[in-house]
Amino acid sequence: MSNITKDLAMFNELVEVLITEEAAHPVAERIEANKLYDVLDLSLNTGEMIDDEFKAVLREVLVSTPKTATNLFFNQLFGGRQSKAVLGDLLAVLLNNSMYTYKVAGPQVGIEQEIIRQSCNLIGYGAASNGTFPTGGSMSNYMALLMGRDAKDPECRLDGMTKPLIIYTSKEAHYSNDKNASFAGIGRKNMRYIATDSKGRMLANALAAQVIEDIADGGIPTYVNATAGTTVLGAFDPIDAIADITEKYGMWLHVDGAYCGSVIFSEDYKHLVTGVERSNSFSYNAHKMLGTPLTCSILLVNDKKHLHDSFSNDADYLYQTDGDDFNLGKTSFQCGRRNDALKFWTLWKSVGTNGLKDIVDQQFNLADIALAYIRSNPEYTLYSFDDSISVCFNYKDIEPMALCTALYEHQITVVGFGSFEADTFVRLVTINANNEAVDILNFFQVLEGFVAKTPHLEKVAALPV
Repeated sequence: MSNITKDLAMFNELVEVLITEEAAHPVAERIEANKLYDVLDLSLNTGEMIDDEFKAVLREVLVSTPKTATNLFFNQLFGGRQSKAVLGDLLAVLLNNSMYTYKVAGPQVGIEQEIIRQSCNLIGYGAASNGTFPTGGSMSNYMALLMGRDAKDPECRLDGMTKPLIIYTSKEAHYSNDKNASFAGIGRKNMRYIATDSKGRMLANALAAQVIEDIADGGIPTYVNATAGTTVLGAFDPIDAIADITEKYGMWLHVDGAYCGSVIFSEDYKHLVTGVERSNSFSYNAHKMLGTPLTCSILLVNDKKHLHDSFSNDADYLYQTDGDDFNLGKTSFQCGRRNDALKFWTLWKSVGTNGLKDIVDQQFNLADIALAYIRSNPEYTLYSFDDSISVCFNYKDIEPMALCTALYEHQITVVGFGSFEADTFVRLVTINANNEAVDILNFFQVLEGFVAKTPHLEKVAALPV
């Protein structure tokens, strides 16, 4: 028996262990960080380890790792497990192609380009559009910013930054925008944080006023980051109103849909990104709302020339055949790049566009169930709103950080907390489309039962941030 055959047999055994463990213990037993190396054998050996011992170590690592696919994991902006996507990811690992040239990726290039083409069609981009698969939402935002910078000041690619370019985002946007301003040479001091309304949506009139002020001060308005699903409240910025401003002043408009941009697949919820076809770039993460394994991020550009202008570089040792349209390294940030497209393609191919619609719709259905439960129970305070899969609440005025930490430390459920303006609250994310109504109601029952058994928590009053 070959090594790969033996190791795949071991893999199948370990998968059975993991799935059985998830069913029996949906929340992994927590290991204190300062005790990690005492509890688990994570050391690297001088000599080899026989398979039985090796398998035992792997088993312990598996059962001790946080379980993100169970019906009691609501902590992150990802969760659950779409089996056809898992299949695609495993096949991508075995194939081990790098996506920079057709010579080494072959049909996988066509798979990536088909996803990009169909995604561009869904948002209304035209024939000149294209895209790429960055390493995540932060990198998507960074690449969009670089294209916006280069479109406004093409000379900076050779001469460096010489002009006071100004970029804009809402106060509720993803934190990567701060870092990206620094990385791009624009500088954090040239970022403007635009106020939001009571739901966390960027105020277009505040954006317009800030642009006018910056022009008067000698700045050059360059780039606006709008958000389709803010990190805490899951709010959608008004893209059409923002596009009116970016078009008027010749600014790049990027729509960061890393969290909730996948609403483009839903007839019922795609209105939340009305106007996206007017943007210069748009990104969404299939590893969030669509449930593919991490990472699977798609960046789309309304005019593909900007990808070439900002990221293309000649390399005779690499690009030797087939032309630029099939050599994807010409339009990506990286050189060597793993195949993140196949797992999304196997999911999309197997369930169809209608199946992706159902996945998205289910998450909003689950959020509606949670909202209805909270609204019917006077012991809860609701901080969120309809048309969001981030359900934000407090229970019995218990301090949310203390509650979430206690739930985690006692292996009850994994859920996080967030803040908006003066309020801090529990943030329940209904992003696992494999969940059903019973799983959402079970979360509340588990939470309430834990609080009833932990009376000291009720004495920890919620405080404003």
